[in-house]
Amino acid sequence: MDILTVIVFTLFLSLVLNLILKKINISPIVGYIFTGIVIVSFTDFININNSYVNHVAEYGIVFLMFTIGLEFSVNHLKQMKKEVFVFGTLQVVVTTIIFTFIANKLFSLDLKTSLVIGSALALSSTAIVLKVLNENGDIHRPYGRNSVGILIFQDLAVIPILLMITILADADKSLGDMVLNTLISAVIVGVILFVLGFYVLEKFLAYVVDSHTEELFIIAILLLVLSSAWLAHSFGFSHSLGAFLAGMLIAETKYKYQIEADLVPFRDILLGIFFISVGMQVNLPTIFENFFLIIGLSIAILTLKVIIIFLIVRMFTFTKRAMKTALALAQVGEFSFAVLALASTSNLIENELNQIMISVVIISLIFTSLALRHVRAFTNLFYSQRTEVLEEPMISADIQNHIIVCGYSLLGQKIVKNLRSSNLAYVAIEHDRQHVKEGHDKGDIVFFGNAASKTMLNSLFVKNATAVIIAIDNDEKIRLICETINSIDPTITIVLKVSHKAQIDDFKDLKIDSFINENELVAEHLVQSATQCTINKG
Repeated sequence: MDILTVIVFTLFLSLVLNLILKKINISPIVGYIFTGIVIVSFTDFININNSYVNHVAEYGIVFLMFTIGLEFSVNHLKQMKKEVFVFGTLQVVVTTIIFTFIANKLFSLDLKTSLVIGSALALSSTAIVLKVLNENGDIHRPYGRNSVGILIFQDLAVIPILLMITILADADKSLGDMVLNTLISAVIVGVILFVLGFYVLEKFLAYVVDSHTEELFIIAILLLVLSSAWLAHSFGFSHSLGAFLAGMLIAETKYKYQIEADLVPFRDILLGIFFISVGMQVNLPTIFENFFLIIGLSIAILTLKVIIIFLIVRMFTFTKRAMKTALALAQVGEFSFAVLALASTSNLIENELNQIMISVVIISLIFTSLALRHVRAFTNLFYSQRTEVLEEPMISADIQNHIIVCGYSLLGQKIVKNLRSSNLAYVAIEHDRQHVKEGHDKGDIVFFGNAASKTMLNSLFVKNATAVIIAIDNDEKIRLICETINSIDPTITIVLKVSHKAQIDDFKDLKIDSFINENELVAEHLVQSATQCTINKG
């Protein structure tokens, strides 16, 4: 079977599987994994050099870490320091120690292998949990904040875990020398990236944006991500660390949300390839031979993680909130595949054990896909009293019960001015960099981005908005924005400025709550002014 046939078959199979799984609310991640299992089991893909697939798949994690970096700004850290550094540290450390002890004492594995397994099992699925929390609107609920904070720390912990595996595998090198060289390399990479980020990044992105060519903007972002990954790898770190640092730098710029919106398709497609490559590692005969062991381990690991996370979070908050957080993070995450893969190639874990652990991770991901959407309903069965109080969303702007203004030209600026004078919460979106700069100079809350982007609108919590005011003149863009808002939630109030009645007829097929005809409004004011002048003269 030639490579093109395999690609066509892979695309077809992944599409069909995910369409079916979507009907029962199972994450596409599971569909991609099953696609990989089918490909490696029922085709002669094994005869094709799959090293290229593995290299491409790695960049799914790279782009995931980059988008996590975008959310890891200094302001974000200040808001979530307890969730990240207290809950996160305790969860990773305690879970790793307990699972390491169990693997070493109960299953008689050597200490190095036990430590690898304990570290892998401490991680949860950033990809699935964040996606479901976003879709449910729970990401800025207290238990959602707890979950996100712990996930952020877990993602940071992946870097030292991978470094630890490298150190454990290389017994010939001095631990002190390796740590010293690592620290020196880290300082060099950090200085290079942060100097470039502080003095060059903003100007570079501004220059690209001024070209008014969207594909050049996307190319520029891909260049930043991949060059940062390359720089980190050149100094002995993972590609993911470089991408994460690049995301942190860009998180401080006004282009953050637009960059995130543009990169989501690349990230999700590459993540799909990553999970297909994970499925290709599964050996069905090994699974069948150890089927009951795998099921038993899966149940035991999920149960134990729920208990551990519940007890940790319960020390600081309500029982109900702690239970929700524990259920949300009970699974073993996608980064554990990277940990197990490195440990396997470093001969720290035997192939059969690796296959068993991969199978356990897949089962836990399936569990999460099915259960996470029903966490609140499940906990309400046992704890009916209300303890959840919505907190301010996890970005610096006040975006609860706010008004989103699409367009910040002259009309948009006047709208924002009136909203500010009325003490109404608002967020403006503008695609012209110069207008964004004007807004920042005035102290207005204006984000650079495409208002027709679903990701952009979700980033600004459009579901929580009181209304969306569209203050632009491009009919095609207006239609795209309205269609996007309606696809997110048809109940969101949309107010549209039009110039003539024909526009109202053009947009009748869209769900728009209010049309403001500027010509009729101007005519009305002109007549009022003229009448008032006549009265005054009389």
